[in-house]
This record gives sequence, structure tokens and C-alpha cells, in this order.
Amino acid sequence: MAKVTGIGGVFLRSADPKALTSWYAEHLGIAITAWGGASFVWSEDPGAATAQTAWSVFAQDTTYFGEGQQAVMINYRVDDLDALLEKLAAAGVWIDPKRQDESYGRFAWIRDLDGNRIELWQPLGG
Repeated sequence: MAKVTGIGGVFLRSADPKALTSWYAEHLGIAITAWGGASFVWSEDPGAATAQTAWSVFAQDTTYFGEGQQAVMINYRVDDLDALLEKLAAAGVWIDPKRQDESYGRFAWIRDLDGNRIELWQPLGG
């Protein structure tokens, strides 16, 4: 069954991404990686290569969150992106026609009932 299997990422918008990233590192102990965000590895997940939640701060003017000033975008990890998109389309959910394929997975975007942009991620090999 096509469904969400976890949180793939949490992304914040900020006027000063570097300062906010540093604040989280200093005050909450988030270990920032070389790519500028954090990865929380799920040690209990058998798919260790893809079992993680990303955390990152984006510039205030990013277009990655879509139109508007949405402050937070959640990335949901899914088990079958194509089947889920078919199900959502049948239910009349807005789906961004853009797709993105990366070495670490496939991505698509939808909007929830309040118009919030949501990222869907199917890790490769799982």
C-alpha cells in the first residue's frame, strides 16, 4: 500500500540561514554536516543507508518551498511515490508537475488542505 513511512526531513526558512543553523548547533547541540544541515540516522531501521531524517535551514527568498512565505516544509518518506501520487491525484490533491530524481531518491511535491507545500521522498532501493 502506498503510504508515508516516516519523516524524511524538516526544512526551515530564514533571513539568515547561517546564523540560524549556528544557533541550533550552539543551543540545541545539532551536529551540522559538511553540506550545511544535519542528518539524524535511524539506528533501529534496517535500511541503514536511507534511514535518516535531514534537517536544514534555507534562505528567506528560497523558491524551494514554493510560492508564498511558508516558514517550514516537511519531507515525508514514502514507500511508493508513483502509487501515492496516483492516489492523491484521484482525490483531487494539488500535485506539482515537477519531479526530481537524485542519486539518493525521487521527489515530488503536493499541497495540503491549508496550501502548505509538502515534499514526498522515495529513497532509492527502499
